[in-house]
Amino acid sequence: MSAPIMDPDLLQAFVAVAEHRFFTRAASALNRTQSAVSMQVKRLEERLQAELFHRSTSSVDLSAAGEGLLGYARRILSLNAEAVGRVREHGTDGRVRLGVMDDYGTMIVPPLLKDFIASYPLIHVEMETGLTSTMTDRLGEAYDLVIAMHPEGRGEGELLRTEQAVWAASAAHRVEELDPLPVALYPQGCLFRSWAMQALDEANRPWRLAFVSHSLSAVEAIAAQGLAVTVVKSGTFPPTLRRLTARDGMPLLPRAEIRLHRAQKLSHAASLLADHLVAALRQPARRAAS
Repeated sequence: MSAPIMDPDLLQAFVAVAEHRFFTRAASALNRTQSAVSMQVKRLEERLQAELFHRSTSSVDLSAAGEGLLGYARRILSLNAEAVGRVREHGTDGRVRLGVMDDYGTMIVPPLLKDFIASYPLIHVEMETGLTSTMTDRLGEAYDLVIAMHPEGRGEGELLRTEQAVWAASAAHRVEELDPLPVALYPQGCLFRSWAMQALDEANRPWRLAFVSHSLSAVEAIAAQGLAVTVVKSGTFPPTLRRLTARDGMPLLPRAEIRLHRAQKLSHAASLLADHLVAALRQPARRAAS
């Protein structure tokens, strides 16, 4: 014999009475009549073939069976609400315009978008990669969301993680020994460009700008061929390059913060993507040194 199916409406009435201990109060909380709530509890008891309450003229107390059911009833109602919400969210549609740095746009964000689209197949994400220093000025106009890089301790938006800027060079060539040092960088406006120039100048290291490109792949390819050194993030360090440190005569570079910027007026679809990116990219806070 199959087990009886417990209607969520009946469980809702049962939980309300169990919490308020009066049918009248439970009915008021549910915006139903007292007779309707009483009937629903009676129907649930008939289905379960168990008395759920000890009723008296002054109060209503849970029976042993009712106490055993209460936890399950709350969990069933919670799962029911979660399932309904999930199904409705799955049908959310819309368009989201995302701006992101080149390396994150090619290495970090695509798997996150794959997971997001699997949950929200009707949401269309348009992603543009490039220098994010100017993208944040166009939030709301050209972008709904922007993942941008800022100096550590500065910048608005939601902090996702920190990245150490590091020098990188060919694994097969000792290009860092050349004088002047050839450097491959990004156009003006790139934080790493200004940091690299400032660090070399402060270290009194002669250098020349050997290559400039908006393309991360092009800059890395030049470095991989031994034509120049470049600057990359530690979290997206290319496997084709070799990390350079102070032992190689290279000056230390600052740390950067990766932050998510949201337009003031976001659609529901954009808010869902923003929350998804924050949950996936945010690093736990580091413990203070003891």
